Amino acid sequence: MTLPLTIDPDASDPPFEQVRRGVVDLVARGELIVGTRLPTVRALAEDLGIAANTAARAYRELEEAGVIETRGRKGSFVAAQSSSARERAQQATTEHVSALRALGVGDDEIAAMLTAALRGTP
Repeated sequence: MTLPLTIDPDASDPPFEQVRRGVVDLVARGELIVGTRLPTVRALAEDLGIAANTAARAYRELEEAGVIETRGRKGSFVAAQSSSARERAQQATTEHVSALRALGVGDDEIAAMLTAALRGTP
């Protein structure tokens, strides 16, 4: 897996912080969901053109923050989200349901749409 991140060598933030912030943003936007396996430190470093120690530091900080979890030789994965992320997700869901209701969509149809979306079917 390749993460859709880029490193700006001219940015004021160091590369490890750019990686850390980028992963947090991907998780918050739902582009990386709980349980998603992340690239190895070495693969991430190679993809982004950064040192392996830089990628390792970003992963360490993400793990300390509870964003990712490392499962030994199995790799690193997106961890269950923090309560603040869950609160934002609940708020987004509530707003989405409200918008669908405003369009005249009934609750049964909304539930069917959510189920289809979870299954990845249109």
